Amino acid sequence: MNVQVALNGYGVIGKRVADAVRAMPDMDLVGVADVTTDWRVRTATERGIAVFAATDEAGAAMVQAGVPVAGTLAELLAQADVVVDTTPKKVAATNLEVYRAAGVKAVFQGGESHATTGHSFVAQANYATALGRDTTRVVSCNTTSIVRVLGALHDAGLLARARGVLIRRATDPAQSHQRGIMNTVVPEGSIPSHQGPDARTVLPELDVVTMAAKAAHTQTHNHFWTLQLTRQASREEVLEALRAAPRIAFIRMADGLTALNTTVELMGDLGRPRGDMWEVAVWEDVLTVEGDEAYLTYQVNNEAIVIPETIDAIRALTQTIADGATSIALTDEVLGMRREFLPHPVPVPVTAD
Repeated sequence: MNVQVALNGYGVIGKRVADAVRAMPDMDLVGVADVTTDWRVRTATERGIAVFAATDEAGAAMVQAGVPVAGTLAELLAQADVVVDTTPKKVAATNLEVYRAAGVKAVFQGGESHATTGHSFVAQANYATALGRDTTRVVSCNTTSIVRVLGALHDAGLLARARGVLIRRATDPAQSHQRGIMNTVVPEGSIPSHQGPDARTVLPELDVVTMAAKAAHTQTHNHFWTLQLTRQASREEVLEALRAAPRIAFIRMADGLTALNTTVELMGDLGRPRGDMWEVAVWEDVLTVEGDEAYLTYQVNNEAIVIPETIDAIRALTQTIADGATSIALTDEVLGMRREFLPHPVPVPVTAD
């Protein structure tokens, strides 16, 4: 019997989670709850998704605006095994007691603190520790990428410590007319930035320090890492460690993918829904290894990277799949994730006339 999934919040992350749940062969989306009456929630009804009112006030407004309302949040939760909360930052934590009272398991997102659930989740790192729990928190987009990449090198016995600089997008594209920054870069006011300590809620043994800044663009983040290795290693050894991990894909400057916008464009050309990139995109031909130090840069799609992790978190909490690798493989196959976005070009041999 498929897991019955409820979704609270149909915004940037919520609508993507809804689509992913509907695509999975072992899950059913019961419906989504929200408080809006605008184009976002109307899109859900257009796509045949049952819409529930997250509050009584929202329900009255939805009815008045002509939005078909299937019921209340309590009625949605009564039909579900698990709820994914993608409501705005700090709102989700206030919903925890509602979910507990309804007897449903709950997956939160990285905008909430680790203390909200007492467990933070990245599938490749700690799937097993989430099995059967009542709640977990899928960490933020940047933290997810850190755990994927640094975790791969750690698992290979190559990583001693990591120091990273994160250039973050200013705001999501759909909100760029409301907020954001222009013509400047805004450094975070403390070192380390929160992403490094957050990564240690998943992998406590990581020696990682992050610095971050917001830049005046709206699509994707860019990470730059200096890595102290445990020993002298070759470039190919580092690449092989990254290739062995799930949800890391390679891009190359040599293919013309020389900036964040080019990869965004590539995702659209590949037919990705909403142009989403669920993988961490590592620049293969930029990665440099010198003795026991490595240097790399990669791109993070902040709107999409946590979607596969959320799907795996649902399975872990409900214990429908006990093995993390099996869940990851199923999620990745259904979504159509890749290990590299373009094949390596094959040189054409030059023949003499």
